[in-house]
Amino acid sequence: MKKISSILFIVIVTCLIILCPILYFRVGNGFTDEQIKILYVLLIIMASSILYCFIVGEITRNNSQMDKIWSILPEVYAWVIAAMGGMKPRLVVMAILATVWGIRLTYNFGKKGAYKLKFWQGEEDYRWKILRQNKYFQNKFVWALFDLFFISIYQNVLILLTVVPALVCVSGDSSFNGIDILATLLMTFFIFYEGIADSEQWKFQTKKYEMLNEGKKLEELPEPYNLGFNTFGLWNISRHPNYFAEQMIWVSFYIFTVASGYQIFNYSAIGALLLILLFVGSSMLGEKISGSKYPLYEDYINNVSKFIPFRRYRKATNELVEKNETE
Repeated sequence: MKKISSILFIVIVTCLIILCPILYFRVGNGFTDEQIKILYVLLIIMASSILYCFIVGEITRNNSQMDKIWSILPEVYAWVIAAMGGMKPRLVVMAILATVWGIRLTYNFGKKGAYKLKFWQGEEDYRWKILRQNKYFQNKFVWALFDLFFISIYQNVLILLTVVPALVCVSGDSSFNGIDILATLLMTFFIFYEGIADSEQWKFQTKKYEMLNEGKKLEELPEPYNLGFNTFGLWNISRHPNYFAEQMIWVSFYIFTVASGYQIFNYSAIGALLLILLFVGSSMLGEKISGSKYPLYEDYINNVSKFIPFRRYRKATNELVEKNETE
């Protein structure tokens, strides 16, 4: 049933993504000369980022180059749009929110050792290491193609698309209104929500590995660390509260286009929709890895919702700990 639901969700989002370009050509207003000039600058920045991520990633064999600038590029794009768009109040607010989001996420990623003085060095995301072990990716040419088209090109395009709502707002109604306030409040809330989720995960994993590094086995750790995965706080009502917040942050960013006079569903939604699909795929990979390491992770999946916080099993943490102890 859950597989059918996931497939249905992916099909719906994919159909909406296909609809976005149709909306642009059929009911969109098209880009103005001013927006096209801004877009050229954004495309130059994106192309430079693609080249950097691919070339440096292949030379150093550290494919987290894109991860390092994931939280930096959106705010760069947002401020370029705001500056070239005349520093209208809505554009400035959007740029400020993107900056707050970026600083927090960059700091969180930096705590994991991702950034070094030599920027191309630093801790690589564990998922890339695991993917390279896949038999299909052990061929260096195949991996290079994956690095080029998915890691470097696709993800860079996706980042730019998530900020397209700001570009759309350049030609919209310039007055700051109630919908702008709603979008601001929502984005601010989800930035804090994501911060709480990341902090809870950091504290849990840090404590767990401190005890493991002392020579203890996982099953010897006190509850709930003996589960291996986090069930604290927001993680007790959502398996991926940080992913949920990240998706909602950019959906909130998109709402600014409605405030500027565009229809509730317009072509600039494509970035947020693609981001949702990316996190669906990323969560599936992460859960497959966790499931292979922790026997009780399947119970966690069955008892706690994937994204939207909803306590489907009222005492999920306690029940899982008790089951682990009996086994």
